[in-house]
Amino acid sequence: MPMRLRQHVNPLHAHFAEFRGQLPVLDAGRPIELEIGCAEAQFLFERARRDPDRQYVGLEIREELVHWVNRHAQAARLPLTAVFCQAQLHLPLVMAGHFADRVYLNFPDPWFKRKHHNRRMIDEQLAVAIAEVTRPGAEIFVQSDVWEVALDALEVFERQSERFVNLAGEWAFWRQGNPFGARSWREQNAEDTGLPIWRILYHRR
Repeated sequence: MPMRLRQHVNPLHAHFAEFRGQLPVLDAGRPIELEIGCAEAQFLFERARRDPDRQYVGLEIREELVHWVNRHAQAARLPLTAVFCQAQLHLPLVMAGHFADRVYLNFPDPWFKRKHHNRRMIDEQLAVAIAEVTRPGAEIFVQSDVWEVALDALEVFERQSERFVNLAGEWAFWRQGNPFGARSWREQNAEDTGLPIWRILYHRR
């Protein structure tokens, strides 16, 4: 991690209801990859270095991290922009009529306490918003090292079967590893320490 920050921010706080970030400048002629909850954006930095002809947008609720990502992306001259927002509320606004070719949800905050489960990022509202901002055939990739979070995410997207198709089969996890040639900090740590990772891969219908 590039800096010490609170690991958990309550997304339901009234402070996040209004969009306070800066909209990204998007080019409709270039493919867009979107990471929701990008943190320090290690995953997107690796993607941008691997394929700099695409555009990369990271949504993050911790404003300090957004500034950090944008400074380093500009210094490295990479096509990567982080946006300060609450993704469940502001995703369609951030995309503003543009459509993503890939959406990544890498290791969302687990919010283990039952009374905090409503703070978990992946819910029906977010799934519907993802459907609104993705092209037909777009890939939606979810990863978690927490079984309950992965299972909840699977249930959310399976309930949206009219919008998404599970490439591993109905109610199945993707078992062929991460196909995108980039790893988030959390994925790297989980693999290095031998933690299991549950993955889900969908296509937008």
